[in-house]
Amino acid sequence: MTDNITSVGGGGRSDAGVSALKGRTGAGTPAETRGKTTIADGVVAKIAGMAAREVPGIHSLGAGMARAFGAMRERVPGGGGGVTRGVKVEVGEREAAVDLDVVVEYGVSIVDVAGGVRTNVISAVERMTGLEVVEVNIVVDDVHLPDDEEGQTEPDEGRVR
Repeated sequence: MTDNITSVGGGGRSDAGVSALKGRTGAGTPAETRGKTTIADGVVAKIAGMAAREVPGIHSLGAGMARAFGAMRERVPGGGGGVTRGVKVEVGEREAAVDLDVVVEYGVSIVDVAGGVRTNVISAVERMTGLEVVEVNIVVDDVHLPDDEEGQTEPDEGRVR
């Protein structure tokens, strides 16, 4: 019998923010259950972020300021792509909860997109980590209009050119 245990490090411990899967050891146990597998919260956040971005109708992730800082960070060499921008995860002993801030494309059904995001995130996280996703909370922060370009402002009609 396999006895998988998932635990999360607490407060001041060096293993804080990680999920550890540990099985029984010994000659009579299958090889895949011998030892300990540790999954960091950041890994779960990346999986959730990538899964959410795969859903048609999602323009981007992150609230207003996070998107602005993320856009600046992407322009800096070595600044990173911000896969976890707009993603917050809480990992418990055997479960995970995911919070997402999203921007949807104009014209799509927000209810359908949110359902697709939930399905995709739950499927990806559970398949890749073995944790049970108990909830995926989604906040729709904005709607991206077809002619919107982030960071670009339109000139005022009354300004002197």
